[in-house]
Amino acid sequence: MGYKVAILGSTGAVGEELLALLAERQFPLDELRLLSSKRSAGKHIVFKGRSIIVEQALPSSFAGADIVFSSASASVSRQLIPCAVEAGAVSIDNTSCFRMQRDVPLVVPEVNAERIKDHKGIIANPNCNAIIIALVLAPLHKAFGIKHTFIASYQAASGAGKRAMEELKQETAAYLSGQEFERTVIPYPYAFNCFIHNTKLNANGYVEEELKVINELKKIIEDDSLKINIHCIRIPTLRAHGEALNIEFNSPITPEQAYEVSTQAPGIKIEADWEKERFCTPLDASGKDLVLVGRIRKDISKPDSLDIWLVGDQIRKGAALNAVQIAEKMTGIG
Repeated sequence: MGYKVAILGSTGAVGEELLALLAERQFPLDELRLLSSKRSAGKHIVFKGRSIIVEQALPSSFAGADIVFSSASASVSRQLIPCAVEAGAVSIDNTSCFRMQRDVPLVVPEVNAERIKDHKGIIANPNCNAIIIALVLAPLHKAFGIKHTFIASYQAASGAGKRAMEELKQETAAYLSGQEFERTVIPYPYAFNCFIHNTKLNANGYVEEELKVINELKKIIEDDSLKINIHCIRIPTLRAHGEALNIEFNSPITPEQAYEVSTQAPGIKIEADWEKERFCTPLDASGKDLVLVGRIRKDISKPDSLDIWLVGDQIRKGAALNAVQIAEKMTGIG
């Protein structure tokens, strides 16, 4: 059986990755509809050797669709996803629009795939950080019980979209050649620099990205009592995020115990060579499906705590792959 699939936001970085993954994973398709803004309508995109014309996304664009992958903006999702649901499609939405709605499942398939069946036409794809972190945090919480987690998140340009990735390349080239560069996407000097994540700063001192991750992790792991804090920093890497976790457990555990649980958890690979002092980096995770776990050490300041370093591809597992895996689980093919 094949499915009629529409991709909303098909010309962006996540949209392009969705197309690559649908082909790579041989998702059964009867029809593929590519939707985007008026500006991108009319473009030709090649999928499995066939040229498909991108159409302008309209409320009428979803007639007959079974599944809609949305990777446009939250405002576009807010306007058009209800139209897709009304047309009978199930929407897997990659924006922040529906994530915290009580009746919308927020799903990382390796963690809470059973929630997919609860959908009422919309399944939310979590924030990229929440996906990457949940793969490691959820099995540790299940095995040992977590009292408190502090996260330092080192985030790639891809989180701000395809244009931000291109701007980082151009600004880096300009910097190296001693030329002036005028930014249009990122508000701060980006080449060879880092800064607090460029989402809205709230009165409590947290940016929106930080609050999203905190709230979404609690929903995914299904434990509102979890004490989570995070500091989000944008760094000049292209597409993979790094996450430094300090986790306080209910009782002392060893790094070896944490490695054992992480080794057995789905979606994770250990990349840590202690003899060579070589641990995973964002470049190692780029283009990879799995989240890589590197150094796990005892926190010498707190006996019940561990420090864990992990990296994951923001576009792939942090967005497009997670959405495709949801579709695979939903249809019973994965």
